[in-house]
Amino acid sequence: MPAVHPTAVVEPGAQLHPTVTVGPYTVIGPHVKVGAGTTIGAHCVIEGHTTIGADNRIFQFNSLGAIPQDKKYAGEPCELVIGDRNTIREFCTFNIGSPGDLGVTRVGNDNWIMAYVHLAHDCQVGNHTIFANNSQLAGHVVVGDWVILGGFTVVHQFVRLGAHSMTAMCSLLFADLPPYVMCQGQPAAARSMNYEGLRRRGFSLERIAGVKAMHKALYREDLTLERAQAQIAALAESRPETAPDVEMMVEFLRHASPQRGIVR
Repeated sequence: MPAVHPTAVVEPGAQLHPTVTVGPYTVIGPHVKVGAGTTIGAHCVIEGHTTIGADNRIFQFNSLGAIPQDKKYAGEPCELVIGDRNTIREFCTFNIGSPGDLGVTRVGNDNWIMAYVHLAHDCQVGNHTIFANNSQLAGHVVVGDWVILGGFTVVHQFVRLGAHSMTAMCSLLFADLPPYVMCQGQPAAARSMNYEGLRRRGFSLERIAGVKAMHKALYREDLTLERAQAQIAALAESRPETAPDVEMMVEFLRHASPQRGIVR
């Protein structure tokens, strides 16, 4: 049987793996599923159609799976899905999805999420991200793998953040943040590429040089977005080792919102 503290409330229907640990005064709703090895701290409320994977560490005072902060929501069985090996620190709020989108708020694997982080309805978070304290995501935000959000970052609804991008403390994003880009400000402006992060993740010197070339095309040569895309796409021919990075950047830019654009 799971190690459930006597003061915790686990409602009938909840599915907890026998290796799950639940702390004092936590409440777990009837549609919740929790995978092997996950620990849940004291005074948490986990409700709604919420699925949590294996080996997560959920600290005290979290609210996971509450209904979206959306006036249009009318009780539909939308979901929150959390993957494996995530750390979720104190006072985080993750809402379920909404019927106006995918109906699912999703968090991937191996993410490090610090205190007071808010994930609104229909956010899609990848793997290996770091969200510093008080990062706030409005609805429908998409966050790629290895993204780092500085403390007090605020992201407007429907904004996308590409893989390996990074925000400085107190950044305010109204536009899409392309892969690899570091930004700062209110509103956020591009400052550089996340070269140190790429080195730490094992990127070769050739791939980092390719990222530098993409940065130059986007931000240093005063090109239109269309011309910058064409110049970046051509890099795959002259620098074959950068092909996966170029493909990811071009695909991201191709889907940039005409209304929001990208962080420039």
